[in-house]
Amino acid sequence: MLYSWLFVRGLCMAFIMNRKIFLGIVLGIAAGLIDIFPMIIQKLPIHSILSAFSMWVVLGLLINTSTLKMKGILKGLLLSLLVIMPTAILIGEAEPLSLIPIGIMTVILGALLGFASEKILNK
Repeated sequence: MLYSWLFVRGLCMAFIMNRKIFLGIVLGIAAGLIDIFPMIIQKLPIHSILSAFSMWVVLGLLINTSTLKMKGILKGLLLSLLVIMPTAILIGEAEPLSLIPIGIMTVILGALLGFASEKILNK
């Protein structure tokens, strides 16, 4: 009970301190959950699932705090492709066909993350 209260208190403090950071983490968690749902169904290894989830949390933070002067969709697309590139090189060597769904999810979720962050922050 104490831990859940501390977690909620920490989230409230993060929201008060910096709305962009808080929103970036929340949107990143949402994108991460969307991305890992098919991975859980396919029973992929836990390290793959955690890697994908953490990438989206970091991307949410990067997209929201980036000062690039471009539309949200393009910013999300560009940053998500840049972040996935090193991992895609490693994956492509071992399993080139798995790059297709990874690329599709990266493009869709990156663009949606950029769009959502732009719409919510510009309210």
